[in-house]
Amino acid sequence: MVIEPTYTVQPGTEKARNDPFLQKHNVVTYLIPPNVKPRAVIDLDFVSVRIIDSETELEQQSSVGLELREEFQKMPVGPVSLRENFKEIFNLWGKNRHKEYIRTRPVIGIYLLHFRDPRLEYGYMHQPDYMLKYSILLAWVFGLTLSYIQYAHDTGMVKLGIIVDGVVILSLSILLFLTWYKKLCFLRYSTQDHKYSRISCCLFRVAESIQRSLIKRIGIYMYTIIAYFGIISVMLMDCDREEYEVVHIESKLYHYEPDMNMCFHPWMLTNMMCLIIGMSLIFTRIPFMMKVVVSALEALTYMIILFFQYGYIVHHSLTTNPYFEAEYAHCLLVIITLLSLYFKERQTEFNNKINYKWREELLKKQHDALIADQSITILLHNILPAHVANVYLTSLARHELYYEDYAMVAVMFASLHNFELDLPNLRVLNEIISEFDRILSYYRDDYLVEKIKIVGCTYMAACGLDLRFSSVISQERTTHESVIQEVLRARRSISVFRKDKFASSEKKEEVVFVLTTFALDLMRTLWTCNNDYKNLPVDRDVFSADMSIGISSGEVMAGVVGASQVHYDIWGNAVNMASRMDSTGLAGQIQVTEETAEMLRKYGLECNYRGMTFVKGRGILPTYFVGIDENYEFKYIYESRHQDSDDSKSKQTSSEKDA
Repeated sequence: MVIEPTYTVQPGTEKARNDPFLQKHNVVTYLIPPNVKPRAVIDLDFVSVRIIDSETELEQQSSVGLELREEFQKMPVGPVSLRENFKEIFNLWGKNRHKEYIRTRPVIGIYLLHFRDPRLEYGYMHQPDYMLKYSILLAWVFGLTLSYIQYAHDTGMVKLGIIVDGVVILSLSILLFLTWYKKLCFLRYSTQDHKYSRISCCLFRVAESIQRSLIKRIGIYMYTIIAYFGIISVMLMDCDREEYEVVHIESKLYHYEPDMNMCFHPWMLTNMMCLIIGMSLIFTRIPFMMKVVVSALEALTYMIILFFQYGYIVHHSLTTNPYFEAEYAHCLLVIITLLSLYFKERQTEFNNKINYKWREELLKKQHDALIADQSITILLHNILPAHVANVYLTSLARHELYYEDYAMVAVMFASLHNFELDLPNLRVLNEIISEFDRILSYYRDDYLVEKIKIVGCTYMAACGLDLRFSSVISQERTTHESVIQEVLRARRSISVFRKDKFASSEKKEEVVFVLTTFALDLMRTLWTCNNDYKNLPVDRDVFSADMSIGISSGEVMAGVVGASQVHYDIWGNAVNMASRMDSTGLAGQIQVTEETAEMLRKYGLECNYRGMTFVKGRGILPTYFVGIDENYEFKYIYESRHQDSDDSKSKQTSSEKDA
């Protein structure tokens, strides 16, 4: 059972039917009385609704699964499926290699851990290598080990071996000194204030440049590998294969023990090769693809040498199994070493790249959050005054009431006349209001002028809404005095009519003069816009637009209305009187109340008595026009008196001439 309400629709009121605006746009109004009588209706679609809900749940579950699969696809590498990979290779080289749907994960991305996004790969590879000194230390230890093995088993080419070993150890020692010098200095002088020499600073910069340059690290990596192969090459050149074969055959024929130091020991050479492959894969911050390719080429080159150049020596060496030939045992050891280190480094590289990707995503999200926070701050400062916006950004998150009370605030209403608000003229209105806001930006920071709202073609602003003038602030606001102090410090600036003058009770009336000056600037701006539009080759009806302005002053209460889409508004008698001064005013004039006129006269402005004007809700009151000449400048009292005296003198002179 559901309750379905019924309504009674009646024609609109006579006032609404006779309204000229509604008649012009053919708008018909109706009345809905509050006497709602609910009636019960049996819901026959209950079962169908349940079925639809279950289908919706299934769709949501499927969408969640698709989202998870998409997230896994974004990973730089995923689970390895040999069947799918071979199928992919077959499709790439088969008849379907030109079709668009073959865009799955490339094999290079799975086995060689290459990001799909080239920018991610570039950023990852160009990170500084802070572990470089440890890689150099490991390379130096490996170089010492290989040199010792080569020197211990060198039989003939002693000079060449010493030269090669010396060059390798010296170069690796220089690199070791460069990379470890900074750390050793910090360890030694970390507890005291030490001033480093120019040479030390130069060495620091060299080490940092090597850490931050991918090209330099690759150069050091390739030099290390070539140096290792130089050591092995000396051992291979020291071996005379023909002599070894003859001696080995004669030892078999004549049953004597041959000299095994005539050539290298195959297992010793294989172990050295395994060390080189390990160093090739363990070296940090080198492209993983490059390390895998270099290690594979090293293993392939070594196996070619074993099978084709030194096959006899390797074949007659010891083996791991009587039924397993020695050369295959050597190859198996090299392959096992290569694969073991490959999978170990692949896991390390995978973890590093995943961490890098997550770190980049985190930085991107933090950057987006910062931009969003700045956008929210700018948006709030465009909607609310600065001190109120800071309240919402810091504390007012529980929909609490926020209000302020001011003893003296000047309020202004400015309305456009002879301006039809339709769609073509909406752009013109936006440009005019934008120019008004540009003028407001000069007054907001220095003169406490705040834009309250825009209703249709009416621009509402106020001057004097500052916390130092407020006699009452909401309790929630008083708990954040530090925010208030920060806002007040930020808003202090130097100007002709400085805010500091407003702080005294005698100078609070200056807000009326400031707002009147702002109103005159708006009239000048509208006059400029009219002249600009008249010069455009477009026929518009906005060229004769004019503006009436009403200003009043007095006690005002301010606050924030609503919990969502908040709005800062002001209420009080001054607001109502300013609105009445605008609605009863004349185009091209600034109409003020008698109290406001008295305040403006204190600052020398001329206020002309208009007469007794009917004000809705207040009756007949005296109103005044602010004196403005044809150049949109204020008329001052002393100028008027001087002009009156000049006129009287001229009249007296003319009368004397007539006499």
